[in-house]
Amino acid sequence: MTSKVTTLLGRTSHPSPVKVGGAKGAQVADRIREMIIQDELPPGAPIRERTLSERLDVSRTPLREAIKILSAEGLVEVHPNRGAVVAAPSSKDIRELLQLLGVLEAFAGELACAHGTDAEMAELRALHFEMLAAYTRGDRLGYFHRNQAIHLGLVAMSRNSALIAHHRMINARVYRARYICNLKTERWESAIKEHEQILEALEGRDAGALQAILRRHVIQAWDKMQEIMAREAEAGEAAAS
Repeated sequence: MTSKVTTLLGRTSHPSPVKVGGAKGAQVADRIREMIIQDELPPGAPIRERTLSERLDVSRTPLREAIKILSAEGLVEVHPNRGAVVAAPSSKDIRELLQLLGVLEAFAGELACAHGTDAEMAELRALHFEMLAAYTRGDRLGYFHRNQAIHLGLVAMSRNSALIAHHRMINARVYRARYICNLKTERWESAIKEHEQILEALEGRDAGALQAILRRHVIQAWDKMQEIMAREAEAGEAAAS
């Protein structure tokens, strides 16, 4: 698990060219996904094949495969005669998806307490330490990748293939939202504390406590982010008046 995260962390904030020799649709999708969460391709932005193929140094074939992957995930919308654009879900859409994600992760947490091995829990604890190091460095993208690895690892411990598949599908649709939730320092600090509580409950195999924490953790991140943004908007309006 850790090696996969380390590979992700090797990427820079600005995608470097993908080597044509080993280019696959999934690899190109990974690069475009990073551009989306960091607003290099903001919501509503058109996906211009020629521009992206030149920037990523890939042919149109893997690029089109990548667009299909991202469309299936809900990060990109493809319109007949208009091409592809980055999806722009409403705040209501995102909150509803996060509510569902919280339910899925809570159920996964219950199953993980029953089926997870001590070795798997140790791997998540190691990822947590790496995540703390990224937090200390102020490396938000590095933090996010480790954060996601922890959540996906916990769900994998459920041993429930249907749950894992549905969680991946919903999580992909809120990938950008989960990233921007920690762009504000206030929310980032509270997320660190919540992750420590998640691991303590998991390691103690306290299914009830873990379920409650996971339900709160997922939706509170978005609600807190909305609250912070609303305060900043009000402050900006007051300063301008």
